[in-house]
Amino acid sequence: MSNATQLIHSIPVDPLTGAISVPIYQTSTYVQEAPGVNKGYDYARSNNPTRGTLESIIAQLEKGSVGIAFGSGLAAIDAVVKLLKSGDEILAVDDIYGGAFRLFTHIYEKFGITVNYVDTTNAENVFNAITQNTKLIWLETPTNPTLKVSDIEAIAKIAKAHSCLLCVDNTFASPALQQPLSLGADIVVHSATKYLGGHSDLIAGLVVAKEKELGEKIKFIQNASGAILAPFDSWLVIRGIETLHLRVQQHCRNAQAVAEFLETHPAVDKVFYPGLKTHLKHGIAKKQSKGFGGIVSFTLKNDTEEAATAFVSNTKYFKLAESLGGVKSLLCHPAQMTHKSIPSEKRKAAGVADSLIRLSVGLEEVEDLVADLEQTFAKLKEASKDFVTSISA
Repeated sequence: MSNATQLIHSIPVDPLTGAISVPIYQTSTYVQEAPGVNKGYDYARSNNPTRGTLESIIAQLEKGSVGIAFGSGLAAIDAVVKLLKSGDEILAVDDIYGGAFRLFTHIYEKFGITVNYVDTTNAENVFNAITQNTKLIWLETPTNPTLKVSDIEAIAKIAKAHSCLLCVDNTFASPALQQPLSLGADIVVHSATKYLGGHSDLIAGLVVAKEKELGEKIKFIQNASGAILAPFDSWLVIRGIETLHLRVQQHCRNAQAVAEFLETHPAVDKVFYPGLKTHLKHGIAKKQSKGFGGIVSFTLKNDTEEAATAFVSNTKYFKLAESLGGVKSLLCHPAQMTHKSIPSEKRKAAGVADSLIRLSVGLEEVEDLVADLEQTFAKLKEASKDFVTSISA
């Protein structure tokens, strides 16, 4: 069965009515025949049929045993960290999502869980950084926002040899392109707000555990903490998954064309996209993924916040906004937006320069997107001779 067919037919027909669309069970509780005697549901925080369907779907797509749906991506991350205890250490990718950094640093470090950040693109760095207290290795691959790629299979072997859990944030790739559990990871997390939902109309998070026992632990944490996904939002994610395969294909095609355009522009310093042969880990990305995704980042030769601010404020089709993975193209300036919570020196050391701009390449005609970028460069060159330092007047 092809991935597209599996994806579509992982969404079940309702066994009660035959409805082709999963029903939305908008209820808080369930009538019981006797105390403790029910139809598998007692209270909607613990279980809901619509949410349960989504959880089964994502477990299938990621080839895991247990899926758990949360009210946000950060709630999903939070539940995974709650597997740890005071004194444990997390070994995390250095180019990490700002929200995860904020959670790790400002919430969990005060509870005695320490975090060490390393460049995970070299698996040897991971091996060298592990201590006897390391219990969780945290990867994003590709990373947000510099699109670093780490070898999941190699790092999974290191994690297993040191009795560590390996969790991979698979938001950027989605299961349409990459399945970390098949490469040896123990846990996958998603901000389903992004590609899985796909339409910029919901907030959701997902966790998939490879082994049932581990999944049940995370499920217990969710029930105890209460960070559940509502039935309607669960249905929206299910609806988004129906078109995931087609959307991701187009995102990849458009992003490749945009990256190739930017690579040739004289105002651009560096382009970050795993689909470019110039990408440091292009070979690893090609080996472990079926495509290279819809996110492209780049830095300007005029490496200042002022230049980046001017650029992101003058596009037409690329809308300035947080988030990514929707139908419409978006762009942001991570230093002032998504990664503002990371101290400047840490941010820059991880490769997030002052002028770095992140594009979420949408589903518009790619010629229009390239034209939008061209007109933005031209407008800013005309407005300021200093903007494009490499182009003579």
